[in-house]
Amino acid sequence: MTTPPRPGVTLAPMTDDHASAVMAIYQQGIDEGNATFETAAPPWSAFDTSKLAAHRLVALGQRGRVAGWTAVSRVSTRPAYAGVVEHSVYVSPTARGTGVGRTLLEALIVSTEKAGIWTIQAGIFPENSASLALHESTGFRVLGRRERVARHHGVWRDVLLVERRSPVVE
Repeated sequence: MTTPPRPGVTLAPMTDDHASAVMAIYQQGIDEGNATFETAAPPWSAFDTSKLAAHRLVALGQRGRVAGWTAVSRVSTRPAYAGVVEHSVYVSPTARGTGVGRTLLEALIVSTEKAGIWTIQAGIFPENSASLALHESTGFRVLGRRERVARHHGVWRDVLLVERRSPVVE
């Protein structure tokens, strides 16, 4: 399933040097209204401490500009859930449809499997058809719909819970 990065795209570990670009892409996704319940990107320090350092990647496009990013966080501190993470993947509006999201998600799958993580999950708004298609194409499946799970700008929203169970991590 893993494909090399798309021509003109380089994957790199996310570092503090990428902070402003990562937060800008995150805020663009937030502003579009179908990516997250968040209403503002957090400060870099909060983002940085909430994501597992070993599984944070950026896709660098022309002139080394960040075209997208992916990161994971633990779903629980309980030992039974040590192999379960929740992920995010965001792509700059100018890089959408170019394979950046797929490249990032495939690299994240490889990274997490090498670390013994057996489940990657996410909540996706049903209206985010591009994200749902990307996830389905990389082995995720919809487990179910959480109806009216929370309000977003005063409107109740549903979320589809998606997961990918590793076929190689036991």
